[in-house]
Formats: sequence, structure tokens, C-alpha cells
Amino acid sequence: MTYCVATMIDAGFVFASDSRTNAGVDNISTFRKMKIFEQPGERVLMIVNSGNLAVTQATINHLEQAIRRNTEPHLMSVQSMYDVAELVGASLREVRHRDGPFLMENNIDSGANFIVGGQIAGETQRLFMVYAEGNFIEAMPEAPYFQIGEVKYGKPIIDRVIAAGTSLDDAIKCVLVSFDSTMRSNLTVGLPIDLACYERDTLRLLHSRRFDENDSYMRTLSQSWNEGVRRAFAQLPNFEWN
Repeated sequence: MTYCVATMIDAGFVFASDSRTNAGVDNISTFRKMKIFEQPGERVLMIVNSGNLAVTQATINHLEQAIRRNTEPHLMSVQSMYDVAELVGASLREVRHRDGPFLMENNIDSGANFIVGGQIAGETQRLFMVYAEGNFIEAMPEAPYFQIGEVKYGKPIIDRVIAAGTSLDDAIKCVLVSFDSTMRSNLTVGLPIDLACYERDTLRLLHSRRFDENDSYMRTLSQSWNEGVRRAFAQLPNFEWN
């Protein structure tokens, strides 16, 4: 299992992904699930993924090969984020069409999902969720974030905090608390966490960070959130029986 989240606010984007993948409790590995494509001053594209690891890696490799071979259209040549989402969806369909039947023969799920966001010069920032079938939807101000993977534990804090006017600093804290809540309730999601923060209209990625098990900020954040929740709970009024 995995957990990835991307928020789109007026100030920019916050993308984050865990890096745990497993095939049983005795076979746990770490793989990066975030990919950045950047041409400073012209475009920044951020992609996170969940699902079958071989399928997601093959999809990313397919997109990278198109860039290296200059096979038009590719991620660094299209003129809109909508085109980017279409390319990711088409690559995912091609990989699943090729590998899906063989995986199905062994009862292996070929499902995979992607969150794709970024900005291309001349266009506003945009955020998309690409489903396993290759189709996609776009985030709106009323629904400014997407999650994939193990989403239920980290969703409540995002629903309460993230809005169009949320600052990047608050969005970062919210996303990391969302991961802390998820890791506390589901052992299949775990550190390291990759985080990338994009400031709108800069057309370059200035901030990225990996949080591992020794990261002091992540430990402090987790402890402070835990203590804060306990204090808030203790202050709730008792129910009075009439």
C-alpha cells in the first residue's frame, strides 16, 4: 500500500508521497513514487503514483523514453497541462494493455493511479487525477486536492484545513500531519516521505525534501500534533444526561 497527496492552493502546490511498498509483512521495500520533470522558466511537472509498482515504473519509463527519443508529443513539448494528463493516461493504458493480461493470469492487480500537476509558461497551474483506465479529472477551487492509495486516515485533516487561500507553510504542515495520521493507523504506509513545494508562476521547483525516520522535524510535528489532539479532546464538554 502507499499514500500520496497533492494540494493545489492559490499560492502553489504541495506534493508528497511515501516510499513503502510491500508484498507481505516479510517483504517490505522502499521505492520513490514521486517524479519531477522541469525546464526552469518554462515548465514544472510533478507526478506521484500508487498501485502496481511494475506498472507505474513502466509508465514513467515510457514517458521518459519519449523525451529522450524526442518522440512527439512528449511531456516537455506539449503546450498545456491537459495535454500532460492525456499523455500520462495514454502511457498508462498502453502499459496495462501490454502487461495486464499476463498479470491477470497470476491474479495480480495491474491497477495504478497518478496525480499530475504543475504549470507551463502561458498557462495557469493545474492539477489532475489520472485513473487506472487512463481517464482523468481536474481539481477545482472547491476540491483543491487529490489523494491516492491509503487515503482514509489522512483525509479528515486535509478536509478541515486545505482551501484555496491556505498558505504554503500551512499546506505543508497539513500534508505532513495527514501522513503522520496515516502511518499511525496503517503500517503499510511509512517513511521516508518525499515532499515538493511549488510556488505559483515561478516555473521552477525551489523546495523539495525527504523526511526519513531520523528527521527531527517530523518527530516534533508528530509529537506536537498528538499532544494537541489530546488537549483539544480533554477540553470538549461532557455530554449531560437529561
